[in-house]
Amino acid sequence: QVQLSESGGGSVQAGGSLRLSCTPSEKIFSFKAMAWHRQAPGKERDLVASINSGGGTSYADSVKGRFTISRNNADHTLYLQMNRLEPEDTAVYYCNAYGTTVTGTPFNYWGQGTQVTVGS
Repeated sequence: QVQLSESGGGSVQAGGSLRLSCTPSEKIFSFKAMAWHRQAPGKERDLVASINSGGGTSYADSVKGRFTISRNNADHTLYLQMNRLEPEDTAVYYCNAYGTTVTGTPFNYWGQGTQVTVGS
């Protein structure tokens, strides 16, 4: 079982920036996509951004133009650059990786989450 370890969360004022990192315990070669999700208090977990194995990216409408997802192809670390942060971005952010192993077994890995708090 691959472990995903997030870091980079914290508290910032509105308009500030943070960069989240997600480091896997081992390289994930057969992923279909990696993604960032977030969950605010009392709300469901929502998809924020994803990147597929071909490098294609997609974003939630609420973060388009402010957030950028990227992946280091050398060590498979996933990043989320968050600019112009808003109080509505306050949430626990989770890293996710899913796909199928070379033996055909599906996998869906989640990190433990990192808190992002944006003050007004």
